[in-house]
Amino acid sequence: MPSKQRKIAMMGYRSVGKSSLIIQFVEGQFVDSYDPTIENTFTKYIRLNSTEYEVKLVDTAGQDEYSIFPLQYSMDFHGYVLVYSITSSKSFQIVQIIYDKLLDMVGKIHVPIVLVGNKTDLHLERKISTEEGKRLAEKWKAAFVETSAKRNEVSLIIA
Repeated sequence: MPSKQRKIAMMGYRSVGKSSLIIQFVEGQFVDSYDPTIENTFTKYIRLNSTEYEVKLVDTAGQDEYSIFPLQYSMDFHGYVLVYSITSSKSFQIVQIIYDKLLDMVGKIHVPIVLVGNKTDLHLERKISTEEGKRLAEKWKAAFVETSAKRNEVSLIIA
């Protein structure tokens, strides 16, 4: 039986760790260097409840408040991972702007989204509390996790 394909866009402000999260998930390693991403697609096969999935993760260029939402990310996607850094208030503001632009573009009330607060290994520099992330995810009816791509750690937050 062929794999079911799922295409997911990873979006967020620049240098929040989008590429690091994807590489950690797909290849099991942390890349410490920072090269701004134009766009990359990574593929991973996973089995969930006896169904095989071919997951295509699209690593997007970092967005900011002036970015126009790229039209190509509004079509043929099954979900979105919106990433911010827990050490950056700006990145938290940007995911909210991306979310609003995403809803405007896809025209749906509810879009499958996972909100990710990354860089928990830098907890001493934390600017965005877990509660703030959780509240935003609840507002969006999204799943919420906090992660450290560096340490390969994920904390699932029940929203």
